[in-house]
Amino acid sequence: MRCLMFICLLIASLPTFALDRSRVEGYLLPNGLQVILKSGYERDHVSIRLVVGVGLDDFDCNQRELPHLLEHLLFSGIDDTGEGGLEERLQELGGEWNAFTSSADTTFVIEAPARNQRKVLDLLLALLRDTRIDAKALATAKRIIEREDGGHYGHLQRWLDRQEVGHPASDQLATELGLKCKERSDLDDMTLEQVQHLREHWYAANNMSLIVVGGLDRLLPAYLERTFGALPATEPEERRTLETISQQAEQRRDLTRGWLGDNVKLHWLFIEPTLDTDNDQTLELLSRYLDWALYDQLRLRHGLSYGPSAQRESFGDTGLLSLNADLERQDLDAAVKVLEQLFEHLRKHGLDPDTFARIKDAAIARESWSTQGNTALADYYWGALNTYENGRFSDPVRAMRQVSLKQANEALREMLKEPGYLRIEKPLLGYDELYGLVALLLGLILAAGLVRWRRVMANRPSGATRK
Repeated sequence: MRCLMFICLLIASLPTFALDRSRVEGYLLPNGLQVILKSGYERDHVSIRLVVGVGLDDFDCNQRELPHLLEHLLFSGIDDTGEGGLEERLQELGGEWNAFTSSADTTFVIEAPARNQRKVLDLLLALLRDTRIDAKALATAKRIIEREDGGHYGHLQRWLDRQEVGHPASDQLATELGLKCKERSDLDDMTLEQVQHLREHWYAANNMSLIVVGGLDRLLPAYLERTFGALPATEPEERRTLETISQQAEQRRDLTRGWLGDNVKLHWLFIEPTLDTDNDQTLELLSRYLDWALYDQLRLRHGLSYGPSAQRESFGDTGLLSLNADLERQDLDAAVKVLEQLFEHLRKHGLDPDTFARIKDAAIARESWSTQGNTALADYYWGALNTYENGRFSDPVRAMRQVSLKQANEALREMLKEPGYLRIEKPLLGYDELYGLVALLLGLILAAGLVRWRRVMANRPSGATRK
């Protein structure tokens, strides 16, 4: 009897142990909307992602914020209760939602109880179809985005942006290379007509992907075909060509961040090469290797930085790998020398085989636990949509296993062909410089006082006697 119970429990738990995240139920509705369904880890919960294929990069610099503006406007309300009434209805269903506009897409993110998944999807559908957009809602959305971007975009801030003052190092370099807009979009010039045009031509069923992960309702496919299948399709507008490197940038620049302090941030940026095979996985492993190399050299061996790191970013059609370190001002030259020696060693000897194998094994192991839970799994599908084909997403573990030391070394050599771009962020003055400046100022004041006293004494009448 006990053996029978054990076998039953084992069979019941097999789906949990054997969850293949790459395999999904995926299909197109008659209107072209792509549906991706996955029975996930938590049966009483669903994660929903509606991905619309329009993002910031689909518009010129002066209209770049249009997708972001429409994203906010779609939460304005579907009836007379407005934004507050919409939020109350979601709360009554036990759900939470948000939306994000990235360079490539606009995504609506929902977490909700599984028992209310169809009701929550009804609300999402109403948001897409019935949201009222008027001049008042437009003005409110503009103020929200303005606040998110740091406040009113006046003439001073526009001038500072043109001078690349206050931008993060990677953004500043991307601007220099022609990969990023120098200024923010002018929200004041955006009209209701532009927003409505975007909504009609980009928020089309055949330009959307709906992802649902978790405790799926068995009637969900029929429900989706009846409801989301009624959304109109249209011929989507042609996507804009991404910016490419069109300008030259200085190899080294010092960027002023603040007025006073001894803290310095070093950023050494390299342009990621385009590889023939396993491009992303190879560059990811290379980034993780360099992250360890920075930690080993700058912290463990030389004690120059507590938390150095490597970070990958993309601008336009170009990827940047940034090697970063927080430093004390007096340690800057030493850190630059250490990194120059590291790059020279890598150019001559390549990656250490044992270290690369360890980093690769750790990266593969991380993939087994980094997408635990419905939310993480839904986000994974969102980020990997461009790899989806015929009911499967590409398997990053398999791709990582296929990356050889030879491939990683070829990518490294290609990346290190150029010296990279060094950006140093530091305050205008260090404390020692301030003390020196104060001492100099006091010395000048004393010198001026001494000169004046001597002049007074020299002009004093000689031989004067008291009566």
